[in-house]
Amino acid sequence: MYMYYGSRFAGPGPGFGLFWPIAFVLFIILIVWIISTHMGTNSHNDDVNDSELPEQESALEILKKRYARGEITKRQYLEMKKDIS
Repeated sequence: MYMYYGSRFAGPGPGFGLFWPIAFVLFIILIVWIISTHMGTNSHNDDVNDSELPEQESALEILKKRYARGEITKRQYLEMKKDIS
């Protein structure tokens, strides 16, 4: 159904009819991939059990570590220990 006008071809080339369906499918795949990538990063946090989370240190343990590292004096340690106990 294509016609030639001199040396020019009038109408789409062979296989051009497949371009738009393939482009549409690739576009849909791209959109699905983007959405799944962004949704996947947030959904991993929902799947974590509380038993897998690291335990929080108690205030007394933190205080002992600060005293051991020399960040606070013995007097400060004893006052803070009295406050949190």
